Amino acid sequence: MTKVTASSGNVFADLGRKDPDEAKAKADLAWYITSIIKEKKLTQGAAAELLGIDQPKVSNLVRGKLRGFSLERLIRFVIALGNDVRIEVNEPAKRHTGQGHLEVRAA
Repeated sequence: MTKVTASSGNVFADLGRKDPDEAKAKADLAWYITSIIKEKKLTQGAAAELLGIDQPKVSNLVRGKLRGFSLERLIRFVIALGNDVRIEVNEPAKRHTGQGHLEVRAA
């Protein structure tokens, strides 16, 4: 029999990353950016021009190679593509760890 473990909802936490919320937020933002690029039918070259980066970096971004991309930079890309970004601080964390949680949601 194969052992199955239920996911926590964050694959990066399940893999033991030290920064799972940030890693998931970056992955979610990259997915969202890629969706916008596809929706606008932009080439990687055109997207690179809008984002102020070179085409190979756009290629890395859409392939999920996010080393070198900070959360702040990814947020700036969303804005450069014509979308609003809202950052909201909610009530204190209800987890036993006392630590908050970072999440990216597309409206």
